[in-house]
Amino acid sequence: MSYRPFRSIGRFLLAACAVSLGVTSLSAQSAPSTTAPTGANPSRVDVFLGYSYFGAHGQVKPSNIRYSSVDVGAIGSGAYYFSKYVGFEMIGVSHPNGQNDSLYTLSAGPIFRAPMQNFTLFAHGLAGGGKLGGPNNEAPALLEHEPTMWGPTLTVGGGMDYDLPFFNHKFGLRLFEADYRYIHEDYGPVATIPTGGVLGGRANLSGVDLSTGLLMHFGHIIPPPPITYACSLTAPTGTIYPGDPVTITGTVGAANPKKTVVYSWSSPDAGAVSGTSNVVTIDTKTLAPATYTVKGHVSEGNKPGEMADCSVPFTITPFAPPTIGCSANPSTVNSGDSSTITSNGVSPQNRPLTYSYSATAGSISGNTSTATLTTTGVAPGVITVTCNVVDDKGQTASQQTTVTVAGPTATPPAPSVTSLCTITFGKKGQPLARVDNEAKACLDDIALNAQRDSTAKLAIIGTETKAEMGKRGSEHLAAQRAVNTKAYLVDDKGVDASRIMVFTGTDDTQAAATKLIPVGATPDMSGDTPVDESAVKAQARKPLGAAPAKKRHHKK
Repeated sequence: MSYRPFRSIGRFLLAACAVSLGVTSLSAQSAPSTTAPTGANPSRVDVFLGYSYFGAHGQVKPSNIRYSSVDVGAIGSGAYYFSKYVGFEMIGVSHPNGQNDSLYTLSAGPIFRAPMQNFTLFAHGLAGGGKLGGPNNEAPALLEHEPTMWGPTLTVGGGMDYDLPFFNHKFGLRLFEADYRYIHEDYGPVATIPTGGVLGGRANLSGVDLSTGLLMHFGHIIPPPPITYACSLTAPTGTIYPGDPVTITGTVGAANPKKTVVYSWSSPDAGAVSGTSNVVTIDTKTLAPATYTVKGHVSEGNKPGEMADCSVPFTITPFAPPTIGCSANPSTVNSGDSSTITSNGVSPQNRPLTYSYSATAGSISGNTSTATLTTTGVAPGVITVTCNVVDDKGQTASQQTTVTVAGPTATPPAPSVTSLCTITFGKKGQPLARVDNEAKACLDDIALNAQRDSTAKLAIIGTETKAEMGKRGSEHLAAQRAVNTKAYLVDDKGVDASRIMVFTGTDDTQAAATKLIPVGATPDMSGDTPVDESAVKAQARKPLGAAPAKKRHHKK
C-alpha cells in the first residue's frame, strides 16, 4: 500500500522524534526551567500539523491480499478545551499513496490533558469515517484492486507535547502521538475479473498511527484580568488657588501589551479637558473657587474587560487676604524726634504686596515695609499710626501701633523726713520711763508707717526735764525712754531692730519723739546724741492701771 523507498524515510523520522524526546527530557532534568508553569493557565485552542506514519495490519477477504504500511502521511487536528483538562478534538489524517490504495480519515471525540511544567500529556478517543482503497496486487498480471470506499473508523491513543519558550509560549512541539486506529471497509460482492484478479469483499484494517509535528496555542482557559484604571491628583501637592495648573495622572493595570491603549479625559463642570495620554493638565485661570471632577477613560478594545474609567476631584480655594504686623521703635519720643515704623506683611499665596501708612499727628513717609514718623511741632500726647498692605488681587489688611510724645521731664521731689507721734511720760499714775497701754495707739501708728515703707528707718529721741535731771536715780531717764520705746516696736510689733536708731534730745520734756527717715532723706539730728544700747537695758512694759502693792500694818 506504499512505495517501498518511503519506508526507510518514515523510520528515520520516527527515530529522530524519539531522539529529540530523549534529549529534551535530559535537558529538563539537568537544567530545571525557571519560567512560571504554563499549566496554571493552559491554552483554550490547540492546532496541530505534522507528519504521520501508519503501520497497517489487515487484508481484504476472501482474496487475502494484505495491506502494507504507509510511510508518508500528514495529520492535522484542532482541539477546543472546555476546562483545564477536558476538550473536544477533530483529527484529519491523509496517507496518499499514488497507487489508488490511499487512506483518508476524519474523526472527532473527547480529549483529555494533564498540563505540567513545560510538558502536557494527553489522551483521546475518536470515532469517524475512513476512505480506504484496496491493496495493490503485487503480481504483474493482477493490477486491479478494490475501489476507494468509505467506512467507519475508531481511534484511541495519546501523546506528549512540549511548550517552546519562544513567542510567549505560543508554539509547541508534539514530541509524539501514538494512536491505534481501526477501519472497516465493505467493497461489495466478490467477483472474478477477466485478468484473473478478484474484486469485492471486506477489509478489517487496524494499525498504529505515529505522528509528530508543530503545535500552536490560542487563547487561555482563564481569561485575562480586566483592565483597570486609577487616576490621582499629582500636582500641585497642596492647596490649589485660581491659576495653578492641575496635573492628573492615570495608571493602567492589567493591560494587554499587544494592544494599543487609548486614553480620553472629560469634566462635566470644569469645561473641556483634552488629553491623549495618561497625564492631563488643566488650566484653572478661568475657574471660580469650587470643587471640580475630572473623569478618565481607557480602552484597548470594545469587549467587556477592555475598558475602564476613573475620576478624581480637586478643589480650587479662593485667595486668602494678607496679614500685617505693625510696630514703632522707639515707642516714646520727645517732640521733634522721629520713630521708625516697621510693617510685616504676609500673603499666604506669596502675592506681591504694597504698603501705605497714616498717622493721627505729625508726618509719616514711606511705602515699603518701613516708614518714618516725624513729630516736629507735635504737642505731648499719643499718636496712632495705621499700617496698610494690599496684594495684587485687591485684598487688604491693616494694623495699628502708637507712639507717645513726651512733655518736659519734671525732677521728682527729694524724699523728706516725717515726724510721727510722740509718747509722753510722767503723768500722774504713769511710770517715768516704761511704755504702758496709754502709749499703745501711738506705737501702733509708728509700726504701721514703718511697714508701709520697709526701706525707711526710724529715729526715736528720748527727752527728760531739767527737774528730772537733778533727781537722784534719773541719770539715764531720757535714754531709758528711747530704749523702752524701741523694745516695744521690736518685740510686740516685729519691726527689725536694725531699722531703729535711739537718741537723747535736749528738749525739756518727758517724751519719746519718733521720725520716719526714707531712703535718700537726710534728717536733722543736731543736738541729739546716740544712745549706747549696751549700757541701757530695756524695761518691761507696765500695763495701764496696775494697782500698787498694799502696805501691811502691824499692830502694836
